[in-house]
Amino acid sequence: MSSDLFDRLVEQLQRLPGIGRKTAMRLAFSIVDDRDMARDFSEVLELVWRNLGECSICRNITEKEICEVCSSPSRNDSICVVHNPADMRAIEDAALYRGKYFVLHGFLAPLDGMGPEELGIDKLRSMIERFGTDEVILALDSTADGEATSSYLARTLSDTGVEVTRLARGLPPGASVEFADSLTLSQAFQGRQRV
Repeated sequence: MSSDLFDRLVEQLQRLPGIGRKTAMRLAFSIVDDRDMARDFSEVLELVWRNLGECSICRNITEKEICEVCSSPSRNDSICVVHNPADMRAIEDAALYRGKYFVLHGFLAPLDGMGPEELGIDKLRSMIERFGTDEVILALDSTADGEATSSYLARTLSDTGVEVTRLARGLPPGASVEFADSLTLSQAFQGRQRV
């Protein structure tokens, strides 16, 4: 099959994380073969593009200015710092934590254009002050980038008076929070350590 439009669709699908050429082609054929599904998919993408944004407090994905977690009176005032919304979702799905979150949307990598401003460090400091937070939990990946970001955050937040802890080593080095099972996350939360 040779079609510029089909090839563009495959290229766009390949831009998604974890989608290689073969998977992109299978998805593209599914979209072309099922017009009803393609229309529904298109409508949802349009709605997501128009209506989803970042919470003005924690940077989580939300349809409102302030997300449900930040606006919930039943949440405690601790803040769990995560790499991305997928990590937050994994922790929420494990039902281990009842505090608030802050989403970095990346790791500290100045050479790649990810500095303190891009990570929203000023917003994190404002959030700590706003909620009177006494503990910040660093739930970042056990990778070189995650460790470097954790160390930076611990140093940067040292003047706020909050206790900065990180998840215990239930997460093996190189592991992503997003892919950890509930038991591993539970052990990591229970054994978190002061930074």
